[in-house]
Amino acid sequence: MPSASPAPAAPASPATPAKQPPAAERVYAHVKQAVLERRYEGGMLLTEGELAEAVGVSRTPVREGLLRLEVEGLIRLYPKKGALVLPVSAQEIADVVETRLLVEQHAVRRSVPVSSALVTRLEELLAEQRAHAESGDLAAVAAADRCFHAAIVKHTGNEILSRLYDQLRDRQLRMGVAVMHAHPERIAKNIAEHAGILRALREGDAEAAADAVRRHVGRVSHLVRGEDALDAYVEAHESRDGER
Repeated sequence: MPSASPAPAAPASPATPAKQPPAAERVYAHVKQAVLERRYEGGMLLTEGELAEAVGVSRTPVREGLLRLEVEGLIRLYPKKGALVLPVSAQEIADVVETRLLVEQHAVRRSVPVSSALVTRLEELLAEQRAHAESGDLAAVAAADRCFHAAIVKHTGNEILSRLYDQLRDRQLRMGVAVMHAHPERIAKNIAEHAGILRALREGDAEAAADAVRRHVGRVSHLVRGEDALDAYVEAHESRDGER
C-alpha cells in the first residue's frame, strides 16, 4: 500500500510590521530630539508644512506635537507662521546650575562611603563617554554625561530627589551638546573631571567630591555664557575657598 504523501507545508505568515507610534507622538519625538541635539537650533522657525513632510504626516498631528513642546518650553508657537525654537536663556542656565549644585553636592556627600555597585556603574558610564567621544557622537556623549550625574543622585535612594533631578534632563542634554559644539576641547576635560569625582568617592572624601562637583558643574555651565563669565566664576570661588 503506497505511503501517504506528506501534507504540504503551510505558507509562512508574513512578519507583522512593527506598530508605529501615533502621528502626533512621532512629530513630538522628531522635533524634540532635533532641538536637544541642536539640529534645530535656537532662533530657527519651523513650519508645519516642513515638519509634516519630514515626519510623513498631515498637518493636524504636527500642531498637536508642537503644542506639547510649547508646554515644555522648547518652542513658541506663532499662528500662521510656525514654531520658533527658543534659545537657552541666561536665566534658564542660572536656574539649572543652581538646582544641579544643590542636588548633586548633597548626593555625592550622601554617597560616601561609596558602594561597589555605584563605582562599577560610574566606571561603565566613563567608558561609554570615552567611546562616544572617539566616535564623535556628541549627543551620546552628553547623554552618558548626564547619566553619570544621575546615577549618583539615584544612589541616594531618595525618590523625590531623583524625580526632581530628572526634570532637568532635557535642559542638561541641550546645554551639554551646545557646550561641546562650541568648545570641543571640553569633552576630554569633562571626562577627566568625572574621573576626579569618582576618585574622590573611592577615597571616601565627601567634601572633595562635593568640591569636584561644584567646579565641574560651574565650569561647564558657564561655558554656555562665555569664557569671561567662566573665569570670573572660578576666580570668585577660589578666593572664597582661600578665605575659609
